[in-house]
Amino acid sequence: MVCVADGDSAVATTRRERPDLVVMDLSLPILDGWEATRRIKADPDTHAIPVLVLTAHAMGEDRERALAAGCDDYDTTPVEMARLVDKIERLLGGTITG
Repeated sequence: MVCVADGDSAVATTRRERPDLVVMDLSLPILDGWEATRRIKADPDTHAIPVLVLTAHAMGEDRERALAAGCDDYDTTPVEMARLVDKIERLLGGTITG
């Protein structure tokens, strides 16, 4: 697992590390999560990496805006762990073991 502090670093780290999944906050400094996701999804080398938004932005338009930016799924805080794990498993094709 790799954690970053801003959207610009999220884009650069995703390009460099090629993670199986990106968990994206929308309220990031330097480059917000919407734009960071757009850039990840616009890059041919990273466009297939699933992006799951986990955010306090709980309004319907926030969800629609995140999905329009290219996010593959969306969840809000406070986290309901079973729901979050289900979403992660679905995005990873059921590959979580444990």
